[in-house]
Amino acid sequence: MRIRTFAVVVAAALACAGLGAPSAGAAPSGLWDDFNGDGYRDLAIGTPKASGGTVTVLFGSSSGVSPARSVNITQDTPGVPGTSEPDDQFGKSVTSGDVNGDGYADLIVGAPYERITGKANGSVTIVWGGANPFTSGGTMLTAPNAESGGFGTGAAFADLDGDGTGNLVVVGGNTFWWYADGKPTQDGALAPEVGFLPEGVRLDGIVAGHFSATDGSDFVVHGGRADSTGATHGYVGLLRGGPGDIGSGYTVLADGTGAGGTAWDQAVAAGDINGDGYDDLVTGNSEIGKGGSFTVRYGKAAGLPATGTRYTQDSAGVPGIGEDYDGFGAAVAVGDATGDGYADIAVGAPYEDVDSHRNVGNIDLLKGSSAGLTTSGAQSFHQATPGVPGAAEGGDHFGSSLRLGDINGNGRADLAIGAFGEDVVPGGYDDGAAWVLRGTTSGLTTSYATAFNATDFGYPVVEGRKFADVFAH
Repeated sequence: MRIRTFAVVVAAALACAGLGAPSAGAAPSGLWDDFNGDGYRDLAIGTPKASGGTVTVLFGSSSGVSPARSVNITQDTPGVPGTSEPDDQFGKSVTSGDVNGDGYADLIVGAPYERITGKANGSVTIVWGGANPFTSGGTMLTAPNAESGGFGTGAAFADLDGDGTGNLVVVGGNTFWWYADGKPTQDGALAPEVGFLPEGVRLDGIVAGHFSATDGSDFVVHGGRADSTGATHGYVGLLRGGPGDIGSGYTVLADGTGAGGTAWDQAVAAGDINGDGYDDLVTGNSEIGKGGSFTVRYGKAAGLPATGTRYTQDSAGVPGIGEDYDGFGAAVAVGDATGDGYADIAVGAPYEDVDSHRNVGNIDLLKGSSAGLTTSGAQSFHQATPGVPGAAEGGDHFGSSLRLGDINGNGRADLAIGAFGEDVVPGGYDDGAAWVLRGTTSGLTTSYATAFNATDFGYPVVEGRKFADVFAH
């Protein structure tokens, strides 16, 4: 069924010109995801599966987001380095931060399958923000050595060395690279002083946070590790930041079956759930527990513990019933949807059956408190929920990607939801779509819910596009 969409005249014009939405010469806000400096957080969406990959940025405003205030960015956008090629997967990882120190957030995009002559596959492209964002070009970084295949699978921007200035960190395959303060250069990639990744680990991503009392940020790396039989299981590790030998402070949090690891790269997020000043780590794993699960580890001065508290759909107060193949925990997001100072957790179950339709998908919101995560007042949403645009159809996979962030500036995080299997046009297959539910003091609401898909941004219909497969973190 066709979901509700918006006029795209402005968006299409901006996309064709490679320009950002006008911001009336806004001064920098300093927000890590405010590309045009207008004081509103923006929503960046990665769609790596079609035409070499694209990133769509929707600019936040007091009324939320709309395709009428957006821009499409590809490697064919004027000023963006590189050329779009079918298998690049530009947008496989998306994040942001003020890389060049001008006060505006810059867009950081990984393309782990980018082919560079004479180098291992992979690239990271930084597209500069500004009062007129994405009009000043950007810079591309490629794999630093032959062992760095998959460079750009994950990236983060945070203060690694504790000097108060952010650093770009990039992972891929079995490698970890970081860059000193200032604009990164191709020859400026730094390896950890102490090698910490064991053989057999293949990283999917990286999340930064203040998980401990170290100066600067810590970094959680996550991916998989093959066992002696060749089967791959979840792997999660904590790299302590701060001054000193990078790599020396490292702890393995999960390695193997049942250890609170993660099944894939959309299932790791961080935020302060109990309000104690330390970020907490949430890892989802759709392969652990009946129907899937997620695990919460609470940060503290000494760092994250190796074990945490696991939740399933059979946990008291969690909406739903644990059933095989629900995929509960396949995607997670952390943010304060109620504005009470405690981060909440959104959990996707993209293979949940709804109204006798298979694999429709569902999301739950569980709330933070001074005592940590609580299941009191938990909420559940899917496409058959009144007020959610669209309809529950088999194979939609609602909740396959998630992101909590305050895009309308009211102090409460809004939830962006992806559904990679949404069929938008007649005969379409896995076109993909996205929704935004607003945060309120009592949780999420379907009032003013919005939905959009690739056609709203001027993209042609491409089978298997899977629009909104990735949200920036």
